[in-house]
Amino acid sequence: MSAPLLDVRDLVVRYGTTTAVDHVSFALEAGETLALDGPSGCGKSSTALAVLQLRRPDGGEVRFEGRELTSLSDRELRPLRPRMQPVFQDPYGSLSPRHRIRDAVAEPLRIQGRRPTPDRVAELLDRVGLDPSYGDRRPHELSGGQCQRVGIARALASGPRLLVLDEPVSALDPSVRAGILNLLADLRDELGLGYLLICHDRAVVRHFTDRVLEMRDGRISSGRDLRPRAAGPR
Repeated sequence: MSAPLLDVRDLVVRYGTTTAVDHVSFALEAGETLALDGPSGCGKSSTALAVLQLRRPDGGEVRFEGRELTSLSDRELRPLRPRMQPVFQDPYGSLSPRHRIRDAVAEPLRIQGRRPTPDRVAELLDRVGLDPSYGDRRPHELSGGQCQRVGIARALASGPRLLVLDEPVSALDPSVRAGILNLLADLRDELGLGYLLICHDRAVVRHFTDRVLEMRDGRISSGRDLRPRAAGPR
């Protein structure tokens, strides 16, 4: 059997004498959405940061596409980071107010030393349901839902295999949440992406995810498979 896209084993994250993540283990396959659910302070966001290696864990392993990440230097991690991308909770806060949308979408490509063409930026905006003309605007000229679509386009620019979605619709008006979730579901299915979803909205978890792990006090307390079961023989 092939290795899972993401394989987390006995993950530990500490802040001083406080253990935020206490020997957490889970695996995520390509094309699957796994949710970490639980109250504020339970350790789910610290788990997400450790998966992305934005906060180095204090113990355990994070295997991405079969490669163990925690032992790698920042230089060794650099070519892997484009394949693991976050989508943040605050659609406005994740975009610079000084940059036009086309520059925000192109920025990940420039960081990787790739030349972003206008056609590529237009393609990314179109893929997330925005007219390419929005590239001339700045974040304050867009709605929250439109800014979140820009954030998703930025994440897609580097050709990722894993998206870590940190409360991606909680800051949005209820009327636009369904559109963002439908977009994410379509992208997952079309591109075979794996999603690690940080969420405490039970309705989102129930309708958007394949599996959910409940976290309490830094540990996984329970898990559920939310995929419909095939009907058995009559």
